[in-house]
Amino acid sequence: MADESEPDESQAGKPAQADKPPQADQPPRNDEQKVLRDTDDEARRLARTLVRGARYMALAVLDPETGFPSVSRALTGTDVDGVPVILVSGLSGHTKGLVADPRCSLLAGEPGKGDPLAHPRITVQCLAESVARDTPEHARIRRRFLDRHPKAALYADFGDFRFVRITPQNASLNGGFGRAYLLSGDDLVIREPGITPDWLDLSENLVNMTDQAEKFAAHLHTHNGRNWRFAGVDRAGIDLIAGDFLLRHEFEALATSPQAVLDYVFGKAKIR
Repeated sequence: MADESEPDESQAGKPAQADKPPQADQPPRNDEQKVLRDTDDEARRLARTLVRGARYMALAVLDPETGFPSVSRALTGTDVDGVPVILVSGLSGHTKGLVADPRCSLLAGEPGKGDPLAHPRITVQCLAESVARDTPEHARIRRRFLDRHPKAALYADFGDFRFVRITPQNASLNGGFGRAYLLSGDDLVIREPGITPDWLDLSENLVNMTDQAEKFAAHLHTHNGRNWRFAGVDRAGIDLIAGDFLLRHEFEALATSPQAVLDYVFGKAKIR
């Protein structure tokens, strides 16, 4: 309710005094209750699924000329260690921003029905690092990226295009109303990815197992029709695609070997 008392004429002409900021040692007010939950394994699993299961994300960089934040949309894949990967043109504004300042952010999580803010999403603060061509790392990332985005083969090898690893440093997860968490970069990265020929061959072999992909997707009770295919695998989980729909399935624990992944897939799909 507005104060209807007479103004103090002795204060006329004097500038208004700003409210003093609260002192650091003052106890929190009732409206400053803790909103962050303790980060548990369920939150970490949701965060990893959101990031690794995104076909694209919003990418925020700092414009090198103005210093303003600039946001664009980027196709995303993942490397074998779970680090997000993007394919960018050297002519684009966001690439120039990443070259000038490798700090950037990704936003993942698609809204469903109803209030968009009721659905999970995650903001990941990252550091960008370009991948050199003609290296084993580039060949690995290129194959994984095109397994997820086959149409990108039309331009992936253009001279001005490059792959960039976007390594998480920390993240803010909102799992829906009242479910806010802070995560470290380590929560989103596979520290022992197993970059060996047998692991790299596993991904290529799975891509050709279309019947198994259909049955595995059915086991997961998907509702996006047929024509499922495997589109990538790592020690933490497996990717399936049907048309424009990408499903990330996280394992309960890191797979110990490529054969363990095959046994898991065949077992869940009830294939003998």
